[in-house]
Amino acid sequence: MERLSDPYTIRYPQIVAVADESGGHVELIEFFDCTGGAMWVKRHYAQSPLVCSVRTVGATNRYILSAGSADLALEGSVFPAGIAAVAVQGDEIAVTYRGLGGGGVGASICRASASGVVRHKSDPAGGGRLAGSTIWLPRRERVVIGIDDTDTPEEGATWTLAHNIARAVEDDRSRYLSHTIVQLYPVPYRTKNCVAIACEFATSDPGGLARHYRDLLTEYTLSEETGMAVWRGFDTAPLEEFGGKVKRGEVSADDLAAITDGRLSVLMDGRGAIGAVAAIPFFTRYEEALALWNGSG
Repeated sequence: MERLSDPYTIRYPQIVAVADESGGHVELIEFFDCTGGAMWVKRHYAQSPLVCSVRTVGATNRYILSAGSADLALEGSVFPAGIAAVAVQGDEIAVTYRGLGGGGVGASICRASASGVVRHKSDPAGGGRLAGSTIWLPRRERVVIGIDDTDTPEEGATWTLAHNIARAVEDDRSRYLSHTIVQLYPVPYRTKNCVAIACEFATSDPGGLARHYRDLLTEYTLSEETGMAVWRGFDTAPLEEFGGKVKRGEVSADDLAAITDGRLSVLMDGRGAIGAVAAIPFFTRYEEALALWNGSG
């Protein structure tokens, strides 16, 4: 019979954090292995004063946090665990968790041993004790790469190429977070389905990441009209209006050229650049991204 090496610990596979430019807000992305535990955490941690919002995306819980500290009025069954402090310190982000009983186990060693943690300070946990930990994570920024028009009527598929390149460029400095297929308005010159792709990363090397991605895309694309765009920034909302236009109807290169936000770079400027930029604001917004806005939506 197989023995359990650590029967009362479930380690988070990975924890990643991105900060906004000011350091005032952080998105904490916790990859989970135990769905039941993750849903319990999501429900209770949402009560923490520093948690602005929380949502589940694939096998991750993603928390928007305000920097600061807060006293947690923990109470069994009612509010048994939460996030007590968030600090952006130079090139690191510190997050402090507190919990009671089993919630204290999750708040301490389960997170302290996760991949991505630079160092930690944690309490003994288990039984009915109050316990917690502080973990330090590399400060990363959000980069969303938009891709469109890599295939031909005879071969290829943009969504598969985008994902495979994203996996290939992932390293200790750049973590691949999400892949979103975005339905665009079906223009006459589409290959077939007229979709673009947004690949999201948390990175401390945005320039190197973008160059590596572009080099592989240049090597493997099958189209002469490939577009690749890169957004560096916590919030992609400035591109929402443009993205909506491209989902509703045909948009010209002049419309794309009118975007002057310095956080956006177009690294491959084929006809697909329009769709590449349009895909970016829809990252992880899967229902909206996949909807066909046929001109009246």
